[in-house]
Parts: sequence; structure tokens; C-alpha cells
Amino acid sequence: MGGSDRGEVSRRVWTIPNALSMLRLALVPVFLLLLVARDYVSALVVLVVASLTDLLDGFLARRLGQVTRLGQLLDPAADRLYIFAALVGLAAGGLVPWWIVIVVVARDVFLAILGIVLANHGYGPLPVHQLGKVATFALFFGLPVIMLGLAFPAVEPISEPVGWAITLWGAFLYWWAGIIYAIETSRAIRVPRVAGDARSDTL
Repeated sequence: MGGSDRGEVSRRVWTIPNALSMLRLALVPVFLLLLVARDYVSALVVLVVASLTDLLDGFLARRLGQVTRLGQLLDPAADRLYIFAALVGLAAGGLVPWWIVIVVVARDVFLAILGIVLANHGYGPLPVHQLGKVATFALFFGLPVIMLGLAFPAVEPISEPVGWAITLWGAFLYWWAGIIYAIETSRAIRVPRVAGDARSDTL
């Protein structure tokens, strides 16, 4: 929290931003249970609270000089878990097809395999590609728009097609980004490593 931490990525665990990230993760099962129970209004409220904590922890991390390695891991993990929970909850209610759940989950499994390949060659995870960020945002935005129509039927004629368009585009970009990661992984493991070269610690 001191000035010496500003601009640095520390390995601290108990910081205010990390506590907010942990709260966001703790709300994932609550969000999923509300979706399964078809309480879409409450589920949207939980999602809004989670999104606000996401914005707040990022602001505080920079403002207080509390950017940590744990926080860099928790934030994208929370985003993926909310996307996964939204897909599973909606699919369980027959509101979205299971194939889109499989498409999104398969991409994350694919990236996990790439991570193992990189680790076996002495590399850390590849830096996040901008396209991957856009894809995650599209999924994180499109699914709640679909939920909005379920919570408030009056807007469903607009929210459903818009939400589906954004979600499907996000799923496409999600895999496109995955292919880019695969290409970058292939290039990385073919380049001979210099002895004593530091391992990547980026996400």
C-alpha cells in the first residue's frame, strides 16, 4: 500500500483489491443458483454487484499501488467463471443450447493444454491478446443482455436478438483468439531458449 509498491506487481495476498476479487468469486455459485432457479432479476443484481467490484478493485489496485500477481490471476478467472455459470444456468433451463456451452468450455480446455505445453518448454503463460479481451467482453456482455429479456419480458423482443448476436460473435472471437494463442505457442517452443533466460510471468 506504500509508495514503494506503486507501479510494481507484488506477490501480496491480503490487499483490498484482492479481497474484492475474492468476494466476486464467492458470488459465482450464488449467481448460478439464481439462474437455475430462474430468478433472473436477482441474478442480474448479483452480476451488477460483481461487475462493480471488478471496476472498483482495478481502480483501487492502481490507486493504492496494490497491483498483485494474485489479482492478475483472479480477475480473468472470475470473468470466465461468470461466463461459464451464465451459460450453464441458461442451458439448464433450456434457454440456450448446450453446444454453445461446449464451444466456450472447449476453448478454455484448449488454452489449458497450450499452457501445459508452454510450461513443459520452460515458458510461463502467454500475454493476453487484445482479441481475447474483446471476445471475453462480448460474452460477458451478450449473455446478460439475453438474461435482461428473461427478467423483463417487455424488452425481450429487442434484448434476445441483440444478446444472441453479441454472444455468438463473442464465441467466434473466443476461438479466433485461441487459434492465435496456438500459433504464438508454436512459435515460442520452436525458438531455442537462452541459458538462464527468465521465465515469463505474464498472464
